[in-house]
Amino acid sequence: MNPFDYVTAITYTKKNMIVDDETESAYQPYMVNRSLSYFQDTVAVANAMNSQYMLDNKLQFDFLINIVRKRKRFSKWLKPEIVDDLEVVKEYYGYSNEKAKQVLSLLTTQNIQHLRIRINKGGRK
Repeated sequence: MNPFDYVTAITYTKKNMIVDDETESAYQPYMVNRSLSYFQDTVAVANAMNSQYMLDNKLQFDFLINIVRKRKRFSKWLKPEIVDDLEVVKEYYGYSNEKAKQVLSLLTTQNIQHLRIRINKGGRK
């Protein structure tokens, strides 16, 4: 089972997906709550389930399936951007992400091009 199958069941089909121990163990509360947190009408419900983490998976699923109104919901998951310039600064100076972000704001494009040339190891790109 896919966590998004459970989200679809909670938000749209209203079909009881947890019928035995195997489907209950496949239910991932974190992923379901994270999916529901993207919508304005379900963010409070997702937060309530996050605070009640100690409940069984079936109880959490039953609560969500009965409280969330039926509606087609779709959103893309936010993913962190990978900045090429950030990777250049990290590799050249040996900095962590946080330090490299701070230094990146101080460097000009010419400085970054110079660093890019300095760390070039050759070969095909």
